Amino acid sequence: MKKTCSLFLISLPLLFSSCVEEKQRPLQNTYNIEGDTKEVIIEKAASIVPTPNQMQALENEFIAFIHLGPNTFTRLEWGNGKEDPKIFELKELDTDQWCEAMVSAGMKMVILTVKHHDGFVLWQSRYTDHGIMSTDFRDGKGDILRDLSDSCQKFGLKLGVYLSPADLFQIENEEGLYGNLSEYSTRTIPRDVEGRPFANKTTFEFEVDDYNEYFLNQLFELLTEYGPIHEVWFDGAHPKTKGGQKYNYLAWKELIHTLAPEAVIFGREDIRWCGNESGNTRDTEWNVVPYTDNPNTTTHFPDMTLEDLGGRNEITKPEYTHLHYQQAETNTSIREGWFYRDDTHQKVRSTDDVFDIYERSVGGNSTFLLNIPPNREGKFSPKDIEVLKETGQRIKETYGVNLLDGAKGPKNVLDGKKETYVVIKDNQQELVITTPNPITLNRLLIQESITTHSERVEKHVVEAMIDDQWQVIAEATNIGYKRILRFPEVTTNKIRITFPETRLQPAISNISAHYYKSRPPLLKLTRDRDGLVTISPLEQEFNWKPHGQNIAENLNEGYNIYYTTDGTEPTANSIAYNKPFTMAEANIKATAILNNLNGPVLEEQLGFIKKEWKLFAVNTESERKDAGLAFDENPRTYWQTSGGTTHNFIAIDLAETKNITGFAYTPPTGGIHSMMSKGKIKVSNDGSNWQDGGTFEFGNLINDPSKRYYHLDSPISGRYVRFEVIETADKGNIVTIAELDIF
Repeated sequence: MKKTCSLFLISLPLLFSSCVEEKQRPLQNTYNIEGDTKEVIIEKAASIVPTPNQMQALENEFIAFIHLGPNTFTRLEWGNGKEDPKIFELKELDTDQWCEAMVSAGMKMVILTVKHHDGFVLWQSRYTDHGIMSTDFRDGKGDILRDLSDSCQKFGLKLGVYLSPADLFQIENEEGLYGNLSEYSTRTIPRDVEGRPFANKTTFEFEVDDYNEYFLNQLFELLTEYGPIHEVWFDGAHPKTKGGQKYNYLAWKELIHTLAPEAVIFGREDIRWCGNESGNTRDTEWNVVPYTDNPNTTTHFPDMTLEDLGGRNEITKPEYTHLHYQQAETNTSIREGWFYRDDTHQKVRSTDDVFDIYERSVGGNSTFLLNIPPNREGKFSPKDIEVLKETGQRIKETYGVNLLDGAKGPKNVLDGKKETYVVIKDNQQELVITTPNPITLNRLLIQESITTHSERVEKHVVEAMIDDQWQVIAEATNIGYKRILRFPEVTTNKIRITFPETRLQPAISNISAHYYKSRPPLLKLTRDRDGLVTISPLEQEFNWKPHGQNIAENLNEGYNIYYTTDGTEPTANSIAYNKPFTMAEANIKATAILNNLNGPVLEEQLGFIKKEWKLFAVNTESERKDAGLAFDENPRTYWQTSGGTTHNFIAIDLAETKNITGFAYTPPTGGIHSMMSKGKIKVSNDGSNWQDGGTFEFGNLINDPSKRYYHLDSPISGRYVRFEVIETADKGNIVTIAELDIF
C-alpha cells in the first residue's frame, strides 16, 4: 500500500488536491509473468519502471552517432578487415567543430564508433596494432576518442562508445583471436602490458576464451581512460563469423556496470533497436516489452520489430515469461549511409526531415540517435552543419516557449517539475487547463510520471473550447516518457485532456503547449503521358532506407497551392489547385501558401503531351528495348546505351507535325556520370531528310545534375526529332537519358 497524490475536479478544473491510498505492486524494472492471468499481467506491466540510468538516457532525448574509419576513405559502408591501416589518410581532426555543431542542434550526447566491423580501432589500444597507431595520423600518436572526450568536456556533452562485437580483422588475420577455438580459462582483466600501466587498479577474473579476453581488455581501456562513459553500443550486425565464436556477455555486463556505473547498454537489456535504420517510428511505442527469457540473465537479445510490441494483445501471449522496461532508440543517418562518401552524390537529409524525425521519435517515447559522419578532412561537412543548426533553431523556437505559462489548472502538471504529478483516478478521467487569454497552438506535449507509475495511458484525447463547444483537436494511444501531439493550429483559452483507456491509474507529470511556425512546402510538378498535371509537395531526394513518412503532411498541414499557366507570379488570387488537371504547352508557376506565407515559386515549362510519341530510331537495334524510358514522363527511370559505339543518337516520332522551339534534358540521378553534355538536335518531316536545329552544350552536369533547357535560334516545323550525342559528362561512350521534353 502506498500513498499517491491525486486530484479532484468538481465544477472547476482544480479545486483541491488530496492524498489517497492506491494499491500498487512494487515498482520493478522486470517482472516474471509465467502462469499469470491477463489481468495480473496488465497490473505488473503498470508497475514496471526505468532504472535511473535509463531515465537519464531518456532525458538526453536527441543524441549523435559518429562513424569514422577506413570506410571513410574507401567509400564503403562495410570493410572486410583486410585493409592496410595506412588507407586511413586523416591529416586533420576538429572534434571541437563536431561538438559545437551537435550542441547547436540541441544534442546532449555523442557515441563514437571506436571499432566498426572491420576491427580498426580509433584509440591507442594496448591490445592491437590494427588501428590509428599504425597510420600516419599524428605520426601514429593520434587518438580520436581522446580528442572527442576532451571536446565533450569543453562543450558539456556526454560521451558514449560503439565497440563492434564483430571483428573482421580478428577473423581474417592468421593470428586473429575471433573463433580461434581457444579454451576457456580464468583470465585477469585487464591483462598487463609492459610500459603501459593503468591508473585504475580495478581487476576482474572471468572464465573466457581469447576473443572475449581481448574484447574485455578493450572495454577496460575505453571505460577507464576517457572520462565518464554514458552509453556502450553493441551492434547486432555480423558480416561474417568463425569457429562458432560465442560472446560472454554476462562478463561484459559486469565489467561495464562496475567501471561505468552511469552507462546504459544498447542492444542488450537497457536500450533496444527501434527495428529500422530509416528514422521510421511506431505510432505506439511501448517501452514495457515482453521477453521469452529473463532479460537480466539471458545473453540472447533478438531484434524486436513487431508493430504492436508492448500492446495488451502482445504482452499477454502465453509464450512470454517476463515483462521488462527497455526503451527504444530511433537511429538513422543524416547522410545516405553511415560513413561519409562525398558532398556531390551522397544526399543529406533536409531540415524538415530531421525535425520531423525528432518530433516523431522524441515525441513518441523514444530517443533520437542521428549519425553525422565526418569527412576526410576530419570535419562535419557544411551542409550537415547547416541542417543541424536549423534543426536546433526550430526545436528552440518551438519548445523553448510554453504557451501554458500562467495558465490555471492542475498545478502539478503545469509547474514544469518532473517530480510532481497528478494521478488520474477511475472516476476522474480528465484534466482541464485554462489560459488568461486565448493562445494559438499546434503542438501539445504530455509526459507520464514513469518512474513512479510506469506507462499506463493507452489512449488520450485532446479537446479545445472553440465557439463555446469542445472540439477534438488531437488523439493518440500511449504517452510514456513523452508524447508530442501535432495538429493544425487552433486558437482557444481552454484545453481538456481525457484518458478513455488506461492500465490502472496513470500519473501525468507535465503538460505544455507550443506553436510550430509551419512553413509552406517546396513544390514539385509531374505530368503523365496523357498530359495530366499533378502539383504536390516536393519529396526529399534521399534514397537510403526510406522511412515512408509524408513530411509535408506532418509539418505543413493546412497549406494551399495556387498556380498560373501564363508565366505570371502566383498569389492567393490565382487558380487554386485542388486536383490534377490536363495541360499541354504552358509555363506553369505554382506556390504553396500557409499562414499568409508564400513558399518558393515552382516554375515548370511544359512541352508537348507524349501520349502518342513513339520511338523512331536509335543507333543500334539492341538499344531499342528500353529507349522509351527516355520519354515516359518519369524522371526516375532512364534509358542507357550499351557503349558499343561513339555515335549515339535517339529519334522520336511525335505522331504529328509540330512547331518546335526547344527541348529539355533531364539527366539521371544517383551518381550516374554518363550524361549527354554536348550534342545536336535535328528535325525532320519525313524521317529521312534532317534539318539542323542547333548544337547544345550543358556544363557542370556531374556537380549539378539538374534539368537543362535548350532553345532553338528559330522555330522548326517537323514530326521527327533526333538527338545526336557528341560528348558526355564523363567523356565516355555510354549515354544516359532520364527524360526528354520538346517544346
